[in-house]
Amino acid sequence: MKLSTVSAIPGTLSFIPPGKILPQGWLKRQLTLQAQGLSGQLEDIWPDVGANSGWLGGSGESWERGPYYLDGLLPLAYCLQDRSLIEQSQKWVEWMLNSQDNDGWFGPQNNVDWWPRMVALKVLTQYADATGDARVLPFIQRYCHYQLRHLPTRPLSDWGKARAADNVLSVLWAWKQLPEDDLLPQLAKVLLAQGDNWPDFILHRLPTGPVTYFSHLTHVVNVAMGMKYSAMQDDTQQQRLRLEEIKRCFAELDIYHGQPQGIFSGDEFLAGTAPEQGVELCAIVELMFSLENMLRIYGDAQLAERLERVAFNALPAGVSADMMSHQYQQQPNQIAASIAPRNWTYSGDDCNIFGLEPNFGCCTANFHQGWPKFCNSLFMQDEANNLASMVYAPCRVTTDAWDVCVQTDYPFNTDLTFTVHHAPTGDKTLWLRIPQWSTGSAITVNGEPLSYGDGKGYFALTREWRAGDVVTLTFERQVRTERRIHNAVSVYYGPLLMALTPGEIWRPIPGGSPSGDWELQPKKEWNYALDIHPHQGAVVRELQLHASGEQPFALESAPIKLRLSAYRLPTWKVVDNSAGPMPNSPAHAALSVQSSVLLVPYGCARLRIAQFPWLDGREKQTDVA
Repeated sequence: MKLSTVSAIPGTLSFIPPGKILPQGWLKRQLTLQAQGLSGQLEDIWPDVGANSGWLGGSGESWERGPYYLDGLLPLAYCLQDRSLIEQSQKWVEWMLNSQDNDGWFGPQNNVDWWPRMVALKVLTQYADATGDARVLPFIQRYCHYQLRHLPTRPLSDWGKARAADNVLSVLWAWKQLPEDDLLPQLAKVLLAQGDNWPDFILHRLPTGPVTYFSHLTHVVNVAMGMKYSAMQDDTQQQRLRLEEIKRCFAELDIYHGQPQGIFSGDEFLAGTAPEQGVELCAIVELMFSLENMLRIYGDAQLAERLERVAFNALPAGVSADMMSHQYQQQPNQIAASIAPRNWTYSGDDCNIFGLEPNFGCCTANFHQGWPKFCNSLFMQDEANNLASMVYAPCRVTTDAWDVCVQTDYPFNTDLTFTVHHAPTGDKTLWLRIPQWSTGSAITVNGEPLSYGDGKGYFALTREWRAGDVVTLTFERQVRTERRIHNAVSVYYGPLLMALTPGEIWRPIPGGSPSGDWELQPKKEWNYALDIHPHQGAVVRELQLHASGEQPFALESAPIKLRLSAYRLPTWKVVDNSAGPMPNSPAHAALSVQSSVLLVPYGCARLRIAQFPWLDGREKQTDVA
């Protein structure tokens, strides 16, 4: 057995085709809820993706919403191997493939924007990977040649210019299979040259506070998509030189717009670091997709850490536990989800309610891609048939070379068991990741403990694998805090952001959508300062751990409940229908009586406080309420 640790997996990784990584455990339950919820029902209740869609040959919406929807529906169908959803997605694919003219152009004829076709290409590449349909590659090649002929006189603009990296993804997918076609890398370079240069903007011209004017460069969804621009440059040039540039971009966004759930703010435009500012659900799923592609290209453990933080916290928080409604904007400190004016950079009064189409309909069409593409990114492989477990969740991966089952309730617990049912012959490597938050790790192979020092990142288990081999991983976790604006803190347990829950009263909005629109109000107070000892962290009173339930991110069955010491802070009040700006910490205006607050995983709390002021309780009275 050879064992080593590195910060990034060497070599070139590839996605495993959709349908080859089957979700298990809580992830299967979550995806099933999605299939039974809005994703499976949307065509029947939302005309924008109904039978009259322009992307089905009708006279209805002909821009991005049909492709957006299919970009989540199709991978969901193949993740679950759901025959009904596969048939549902197939009619969209057939119409796209049959819409191409002799020149290579395709799609609704009444819309000539490059942008929605970028999404449609992503759909078709996933479909081809899942099915092997031989029609797709020549279809995309013809369209790429069309683009190369026409882009000089009709260059990218607006949304397509900001999102050029998404177009490049599909061009490079075709080039990988058609290496003799020199026009494909030429097109990729043209697209990158015409697209917005995201690292230049983020590293040199990034606004340092909330933006109140429209710009494609400060629109949060564009930023999330643009984060893979450098990676597409590297992939086009077949090199791996820009990882540090990407990390610097994330660092700048974290400093000036970062939020504790792993993403930068944007309600609609970049909005600064205050936790009462929001972030759009489209940006969350698009940042996940960017991270998944950057992880494929660079194999870097820091990218995997961020992907998990966004996936396990931001994504479930923006969708109801039953997957039947969603928000447009979510706030880290969200004390109500109601129709009311708030201090958004640009959004309507209804944008943080839970419903079918709050504010704009883009998130209604687009949020479906989050969980299925995350499932499809759990494992990747290299050209030598080595297998890499990139991020963790229960699943079974079956390729031509490997069949491995992962049993776990991660991220709700941190014990993982990998059972090998089939493996390639000869010495092969199984890559596994040691999370940065882990305070200690244990690994065994067939019951024998292995020693690997205290390295972080990915470690490589290299051996001749046999059917029946079992690898166990256990990560130790502690309640920890991270400092944020105004010297505030956020609380984490393993990969999960923990949030105070004031309880939730769900009130239906009269005259709402067929699937239901809801306002949420808190059941009790939310304005608490945590009891923090500067050298010891938060004062933990109780920790309860349970297995995830049928609805993994339901508040009522939250798998982790954490009780911390705290003090009411009555000077922290509601401002503009949100939690007001936090006082600087350590706070001094708290009541003298100590009490406690209940924290649950952020993704389980649709109302919450996730960024806290604090005080040192040793300076207060210790009467316990």
